[in-house]
Amino acid sequence: MIKHIVLWKLKATAEGLSREQNAAAMKRDLLALKTKIPQIRHIEVGMNFVASDAAYDVALYSEFASEQDLNIYQQHPEHLKVAGFVARVRESRVVVDYKTE
Repeated sequence: MIKHIVLWKLKATAEGLSREQNAAAMKRDLLALKTKIPQIRHIEVGMNFVASDAAYDVALYSEFASEQDLNIYQQHPEHLKVAGFVARVRESRVVVDYKTE
């Protein structure tokens, strides 16, 4: 199994919306991918609630059966639409992908 984790820090304002509004839009759009991309086995999106300079604003945790399924997800047109929005509202991003038995 492949686990895919992404954390984003968002701009204070972007696309005419606040950080909180963009985080909520990201959560809605990322979770909606579960019904559009069959390779997603599990997906969670959380929004940070603790104020800290070290904290990120939005976290994505998702699971895939294989690296191939992760690649299909990453290139899927619906994912690319969401990724385009995220790229416009994010300040920074970190990611980790790893295998489990």
